[in-house]
Amino acid sequence: MHELYLIQSLLNIVEEHSVTHGFKRVNIMKLSFGRMNHIEPKALEFAFKAQSVGTKADGANLEFTILPVIIYCFQCNKEYEVDRFEFIPCPVCGTNEVEVVGGTEDLKLLELDVD
Repeated sequence: MHELYLIQSLLNIVEEHSVTHGFKRVNIMKLSFGRMNHIEPKALEFAFKAQSVGTKADGANLEFTILPVIIYCFQCNKEYEVDRFEFIPCPVCGTNEVEVVGGTEDLKLLELDVD
């Protein structure tokens, strides 16, 4: 369950920012990650609730932006959003000459709403 590690890293970032910017608590944490990154939002929320107790983020809400899987087709010279990528051909022309160009992004802390 790598979500535990991810949350601990986020909580460390929150603590660093609280020292730098002087806030007392976090209300909302806005996060993003690629769909192919194998992060389960419910597992992330569970880990967050367990690990944030007693921190400045205790009781904060998590908001997720899950970035879609995007492939680039070399034959069509276009990008397409797909549900998943398991070495599938281009959904338009059928060629296997495709490359994943989106959906693999790591977890990012985009924004904190703080008091």
